[in-house]
Amino acid sequence: SPPPTTTSKQWYQRRVRVMRFVLPSQALSCITPSFSIRIRRVPLVPSLAFGSQFQTSTFTHKKFYSTDTTEKMEPIHKVIIIGSGPAGHTAAIYTGRARLNPILYEGNMAADVAAGGQLTTTNEIENFPGFPAPGIRGDDLMISMRKQSIECGCKVKTLTVKKVDLSHKPFKVFVDVDEPFDPSEPKEAEVVFTHTIIIATGATAKRMGVPGEGTYWTRGISACAVCDGGLPFYRDKHLVVVGGGDTACEEAMHLTRFASKLTMLVRANAFRASKIMQERVLNHPKVEVLFNTVLLEVQGDGNNMNSLIVKNVKENRVYSLDVGGLFYAIGHVPNTAFLDGQLTLDETGYIVTAKGTTQTSIPGVFAAGDVQDKVYRQAVTAAGTGCMAALEAERYLTEHFPSEH
Repeated sequence: SPPPTTTSKQWYQRRVRVMRFVLPSQALSCITPSFSIRIRRVPLVPSLAFGSQFQTSTFTHKKFYSTDTTEKMEPIHKVIIIGSGPAGHTAAIYTGRARLNPILYEGNMAADVAAGGQLTTTNEIENFPGFPAPGIRGDDLMISMRKQSIECGCKVKTLTVKKVDLSHKPFKVFVDVDEPFDPSEPKEAEVVFTHTIIIATGATAKRMGVPGEGTYWTRGISACAVCDGGLPFYRDKHLVVVGGGDTACEEAMHLTRFASKLTMLVRANAFRASKIMQERVLNHPKVEVLFNTVLLEVQGDGNNMNSLIVKNVKENRVYSLDVGGLFYAIGHVPNTAFLDGQLTLDETGYIVTAKGTTQTSIPGVFAAGDVQDKVYRQAVTAAGTGCMAALEAERYLTEHFPSEH
């Protein structure tokens, strides 16, 4: 049957259903400043008016939100946080204290890393404020952050976000409900709606996949010289850096402060680094550079690594190096694949944010932590941007949804 006659009063209700007929000669426009709507009436063709060629749109807030006709509208959350490192939990603490009822999806081995992010793979942290020597274990720090997030009013879910839809508002967050979840909790809806999203999924250090790498990761192998190089475990030992770019040279120079000797493994016959960085490395008395050399295997005593098997590809010679630590400087992969190109990324896949902010290319979507930072990549800087994202999200909600905030 045809839709009932619509009264003027009905058009001013917060939730209005408008039937749009897709006919070649028809036109319909909806203008919604302060919830006022003007309809340009058009004649209907009886044979088509109530068939399959119409679509339904829904007004749920001040802005026009287009939804699928077959999709049930779930509650719209104010803030969804994706990621569980220092950036994500700092954002959770701030948005929770602001009474925004945030939900944080910490992931279930997302990017092959436990909930808590890269810090869960760090044995000791000495450079995070508030934890003087002997510092704090990375996993203990993240457990404390998680507890604080919950105490501040954030709901933490151990589920992985598999994709998002940022093409319409409210945004859609698709959760992988096939993963394990707390039986005491109601089953998570596959699609969650939200006004704002804070992306804090981090970046994963590239690994080489050589034998022994998994066994001795964090037990002699690290991907962050600045984070771990000054730890007692690595001091006064022969250390090795794998890589030939600027980052590798910078980390090598940093490690010379602690190492008795520093060896660089460069698979090519020359550096990729800038000339000035090459000169610093080659002229340093503690540094030895092995060009045309690749890592084949990491060996150890079962507890800690103590040697490497390497190969000079030019001479086809395989030999062993006795070392006390191995540092990868071969780059990171930002965890942005689930965005499917909906946000502006730089040439290496990091989310681009407006200078001095965490604002992305889509209003209402914010990025914090290593997913948008390829320069510093520190826990404390990640936490700082998590705070920024939370404050900016709160400001966005106040501006666009004042009646709900």
